[in-house]
Amino acid sequence: MKRVYDLSSIILFQGVGSMDILEITSIIGTIAFSFSGALVAIEEKYDLLGIAVLGFVTAFGGGALRNLILGLSMDIFWSQTTLFYVSFATIGIVYLFPKRLSSMKMLELISDAIGLAAFSIQGALYGLGINGHIGPVIMAALLTGTGGGLIRDLLAGKKPSVLCAEIYGSWSILIAIALYVYRPTHSLVYLFIIVLTVLLRVVGLTYDWNLPKSKFNKHDDDNSHPTLKIDL
Repeated sequence: MKRVYDLSSIILFQGVGSMDILEITSIIGTIAFSFSGALVAIEEKYDLLGIAVLGFVTAFGGGALRNLILGLSMDIFWSQTTLFYVSFATIGIVYLFPKRLSSMKMLELISDAIGLAAFSIQGALYGLGINGHIGPVIMAALLTGTGGGLIRDLLAGKKPSVLCAEIYGSWSILIAIALYVYRPTHSLVYLFIIVLTVLLRVVGLTYDWNLPKSKFNKHDDDNSHPTLKIDL
């Protein structure tokens, strides 16, 4: 029989409870990813419906994927009525001021990094609420933090950032490991993680940090075979 989890099953700490942290990171992540998704839609010249859909799925797609794959109740998703309003309000602001906002590339980068960090934290807390093992914690953080951006890029006809750009998904994994090991109890620590992730992502893009990629080199000779090289 499938177990059904709700937010009350993820109260992990004393003092500042994870319920508070979940609410904070949910609001921050929803605003940031709704903003990021709407900006990408405007860059791709989508209409109002396209902007709304791309902003919404960026904000909530990762959480929906997490719930489906980890067997969490979808009631968690549909109970986020207030966050739905927050998302559409953010998308509306982007729609009303498209020229000013779409010209600010750094703002798009920062909003995406904030969403990545906030939802990775949220996902890791859900993973800890399942059984406390490192596997579900990392998987929940990765799905929640990068799932929305993955869907956004696919709908926008772009290569998903998590699969090819810099070390995007690695930040989710590092956040999950940090929370699994230290399990901080103060909300300021989580806000610090978000700020640190944004700074590290900006530095990573500046200095072109990337995971190793494979390259196939095919010689002109038809009889030759492609060789695989790994950049280390």
